[in-house]
Amino acid sequence: MSDAAHRLLGENLGQDVLVKLRSSEVVRGKLKSFDQHLNIVLEDAYEVAENKLRKLGTVVIRGENIVIISPAPRG
Repeated sequence: MSDAAHRLLGENLGQDVLVKLRSSEVVRGKLKSFDQHLNIVLEDAYEVAENKLRKLGTVVIRGENIVIISPAPRG
């Protein structure tokens, strides 16, 4: 992982993020931790699909399954 990516993820620790997966699923949750392989831990996570939410709780997502991570919109 690049220094810039590491810095940006570090700045978002404790914040809500949106994660798009290779399977096209979108998960939203609070970024708890990450490692050099982009494996991440989200707390209070839920899947966002067709304007429906499915509560997941605490999840670990392998970096190889992540397409995009972005700060979640507020509100």
